[in-house]
Amino acid sequence: MPAAAPFRATAAALRRRVLALTAVAGCALWAGPLAAADAPADSFTLRKIREVGVISIGYREASVPFSYLDEQQRPVGYSMAICDHVVQAVKARLGLRELESRYVPVSSATRIPLVSNGSVDLECGVTTNNIERQRKVAFSVTTFVAASKLLSKKTQPVARIDDLRGKAVTSTVGTTSLRYLQELADERGIAMRIIAAKDDAEAFRLVETGRAAAYAMDDVLLRGTIAAARKPDDYMVSDEALSVEPYGIMLNRDDPEFKRLVDDTIVGLFKSGEIHRLYRRWFQSQIPGGINLALPMHPAMRRVVDKPTDSGDPAHYR
Repeated sequence: MPAAAPFRATAAALRRRVLALTAVAGCALWAGPLAAADAPADSFTLRKIREVGVISIGYREASVPFSYLDEQQRPVGYSMAICDHVVQAVKARLGLRELESRYVPVSSATRIPLVSNGSVDLECGVTTNNIERQRKVAFSVTTFVAASKLLSKKTQPVARIDDLRGKAVTSTVGTTSLRYLQELADERGIAMRIIAAKDDAEAFRLVETGRAAAYAMDDVLLRGTIAAARKPDDYMVSDEALSVEPYGIMLNRDDPEFKRLVDDTIVGLFKSGEIHRLYRRWFQSQIPGGINLALPMHPAMRRVVDKPTDSGDPAHYR
């Protein structure tokens, strides 16, 4: 009988050890999925880029100074320069010695479908981030803040939206400016004829030839259009703004890991101060094409640099 006590003690110790091992095993099974979720993982966009060795860049052909063709027909501009930094970040993330950039021309009408269907990995143009578009695509943190205004001839000035009563006004198909014109016309009861132009060049020609009294578009693009016009002194931009326009790099909305890489790269440009060098290069210096917009950075953009955001709410930038 006395020999039974050591056995009971040994059996109890074994039971405690089995229970402890079971608990550890259970914790390991529970922790496994969490650890896998926390580990860095390539997005489907990054996997595709690695497999083919190509990243597709959407660009605009005439959106000075953001994305346009230089004299050698190469895509250049402020948005393109930011995307160049993103491409280098992708190359480093994937550990690639070479990464080809394939340039795909996009327009106001085609840019969202091409990003949505995967034909374009990064749309590096002049696309406004808003709530409606976020249902179809994603946007990086804001890279520029513009305001939609009206371009007109100085001999027939359009300083306010109310000046368009009984007149024709134009904007480019697929743009927020075209939608804002209709909304403001309805809200204020302004009878005006709204013409949807196929592209920015056609919209400006409508004003140039007198077929439209004004052209509604983002102010920085209007200034670029005037600077490149045959008679730039003939035109003016309204003081009244139709809306606030935060631009971002557009990408697939179902790939948060790729968006995180893009955002981190752009925020890095903000923190290092590189964004100010890029801004001076494209908005305050002579650029390919021979113009200088001499445009100071908007206070709202300075706030974005200090506190990056990808908000699509215009009120956030006012």
